[in-house]
Parts: sequence; C-alpha cells; structure tokens
Amino acid sequence: MNQAPSKIRPDPIPMREQPAQERIHNFNEVPHGYSESEARQEAARCLQCKKPKCVEGCPVNVQIPQFIQLIVDGKFTEAARKIKETNALPAVCGRVCPQEEQCEKLCIMGNKYKPVCIGNLERFAADWEREHEGYAMPAMKPKNGKKIGVAGSGPAGLTVAGELIKEGYDVTIFEALHHPGGVLVYGIPEFRLPKAIVRREIGYLEKLGVALETNFIVGKTATVDELMSQEGYSAIFVGSGAGLPSFMRIPGENSIGVYSANEYLTRSNLMQAYHENADTPIIRGKRVVTVGGGNVAMDSARTAIRLGAEKSMIVYRRSEEEMPARKAEVHHAKDEGIEFHLLCNPVAILADDKGFARGIRCIRMELGAPDESGRRRPVPKAGSEFELECDVVIIAIGNRPNPLIPDTTPDIKISKWGTIEANEKDGRTSKKFVYAGGDIVTGAATVILAMGAGKAAAGSIMEDVGK
Repeated sequence: MNQAPSKIRPDPIPMREQPAQERIHNFNEVPHGYSESEARQEAARCLQCKKPKCVEGCPVNVQIPQFIQLIVDGKFTEAARKIKETNALPAVCGRVCPQEEQCEKLCIMGNKYKPVCIGNLERFAADWEREHEGYAMPAMKPKNGKKIGVAGSGPAGLTVAGELIKEGYDVTIFEALHHPGGVLVYGIPEFRLPKAIVRREIGYLEKLGVALETNFIVGKTATVDELMSQEGYSAIFVGSGAGLPSFMRIPGENSIGVYSANEYLTRSNLMQAYHENADTPIIRGKRVVTVGGGNVAMDSARTAIRLGAEKSMIVYRRSEEEMPARKAEVHHAKDEGIEFHLLCNPVAILADDKGFARGIRCIRMELGAPDESGRRRPVPKAGSEFELECDVVIIAIGNRPNPLIPDTTPDIKISKWGTIEANEKDGRTSKKFVYAGGDIVTGAATVILAMGAGKAAAGSIMEDVGK
C-alpha cells in the first residue's frame, strides 16, 4: 500500500467523468469515481477538526472525520463500515445528496480553500466495499416478536427498515410499484444513479431480513388501520413520498406531447423506455422544453437529449442564481448542450390541428421583492411574450403527496398542502403508533433529509413500541 500523502492540498481532486459529447449518447453514469490514490489524496485534505462542524451538517450524523481518516490510512472497507453505522445507503448518498449545502458547506477547509469533497469520498468507500469485499452483516439483536409496517420503499422507508431490523423487529415494506426504491428508481436517471446500486442496497436490507411486498398500495390493498388491527403490526411508518405532479394550469397543457416530469422520468427510468424495444413508449421529441429549475428539471432535460432531441431547452422563471438545482447538475446540463431560457415563464402551450404540441408561448420576467421563500419574486414584463418551437413539453415544477393514505386514515392530521403533519424531530403523527417522514411530511425535498427523518422515526418507534 502506498504511503498516505503528507502535505495538505488546497484544491480538491476533481472526479473523472465521461466527456459530454460521449455521454449524451448513452445512459451510463457520468462521473467515474475516485481511484484509490485519488481518494487518499482528497481524504488527506481533511483537517481532522476536534469539533467537526461537517457532522452537524449531516442529517444522519455520519462520523465524517473518522471515515475520512480511514481512507487516508488505506482502510477502505473499514471506512465504508464506519459510514454504515449511521447511513444505510452510502453509495446512493455519495451520488445524489447535496453535500455542498450540508456537510461540505460547514467544512473548515472551505473558509480559505474549497471544502473537502466529502460526498465523493463517501461514494468511493461504498463502491470499494461493494466491489472488493461485499457487504458485511452488522450485529443483529434477537427477534422481539414485534411487527413494523413501512409504507413506501424510498429513502425514508428503507432507512426505517434498516434501523429497526437490526434491533430485532420484523419489518415489512409495502411498495405500490412493481420495483422497490421509490424516487431512487423512478425519479433519478441511470446516468446519475445506476439502478444496480439501488438494487444492491435494497438486497442488503433483504439479507438482514427485511420483507418486501411490491404491488401493494397502502390505502387500497389495505389501509393503515387494517394493517394494525387485522395484520398485527405494532406500528406503521408512512414514507410514501410526494409523487403527485403539479401543473401550471395554462392553456394547452392537455396537448399530446406534454408530460409531467414524474411521468416522463418514470417511463424512462423504471420502465426503461429509452430501449428501442421497450414495452412502455415515450415520445422522442426533436425539440424539447422542460419547465422548471430544480434537479428534476435538469434530469428531464438531460434525459431528453439522450433520447435523441436535437435541442433540449430549460425554461425557468427566475435567474440562475435562484435556481434550486445543484450547481453540478446545472454544469453538467450546460456541458451537454442544454439551452437555458432564464427569467421566462410559460403562459400557454400551442398545439396543431391534431392536438400535438408544436410550441410554447412564454413571457419574460424580472425579479422583484423577495417572496416567502426568501428568493426574489419573478414579475412579468408587459409586452414581452415570445414563442419557442417544440414538440415535447415537460412540466417539472414540483410534486405533491398522493392523498390516498391521508384520505383512508381519517384520524391523522393533514396540512393545507396535503402533507401529513408529523413532528420533524421524531416522526410522530397525531395518530398513536403511526409515524411519517420524508416528502409526505416536508413536500419534495432531498434523499438525505428523508433518510434523516426515517432515522428519527425509527428511534421513536423503538421508544414507543418497546424492544
């Protein structure tokens, strides 16, 4: 094993990736990940603070300096297992979590230089263990005879299951779709998060004893109350996410070729519509407009270019500075030739005489005073309307929770936005022994925040149900 680097580098080690002109023709993962040497060089940038603020910025409290030091020492398997003491999905988090707004934002190195690339190192450790060692079984407590049901197999539900199965509970995850993984499989494209990694992480939970029932719609196949009163579940965790798309309610939105980002990405990701012989079709537009400025919008626009679009465009009503997407995703989109129309907002979708989308009419915007989100409110500029020619429009302006579980659980409190009211610190709802976390509580947010909510709820379940 080579000696660890002795001098701290001011600049981070860049991650190698597929060239833009190559990757737009495939769905393979864009970044290649670190080599062992690159990982150790980047890990050696960590100052090993006595009071690490980075840990405070992690929703699942990964012991960041400790796992990074293990990488410096060349103990890669031990680094992965240190992460997994508190994070059940490190290979996922290393790829899709917004570390730049959480742990890396608080990195002391960032005061003078760029912060340590904590996410890249987490990904390296998780990938190294998977490729070289396989998954080690953690310490498992004896079975206590108590059954816990989990509605939804997204990051919140998987985290709850992983925490509880190790403590001796029997855990069953109920998933409405035919594949587990929630937003990790239907929402995030292959080029950002390979589905084989998600399957492997879920397979690890199954090896621990977590049971999975797919095609099971909680609220329809069985209600929360039925699971508890008839099937003997001591507690239910609701982590059903926010999968109901929002639309703009503008003229022409029902035209052929108009998708919600939810449908568009589900067809491509879960149904693999990008294969020529796929059973689930998708319109491969030549000129595609995606409305929105978040990660989902970037995913949609980048998927369109891979499906053969000659031009893929983003229309967003604010400036790039207000764009909620990760900077890395915006950078990748630009590299891939995505065209950005900023400070613009659609007012109508135009259709031909057969009902197919042929264009989108927009109005230019300017930024006014800040709104309730703290961002400057976009204000239309009179007389500035213009048209963009397109044959596919993807609406990526956010999702709302599906009302099925709230509607079939009458004694659970719901907010005016349709989310389940739950204490974000412990996951408890107004209904005894029913807990909730992730997007069903917060609205559409990040993978790691959902995992943090799942971890907190698992602690409450153990406290309330008993061990």
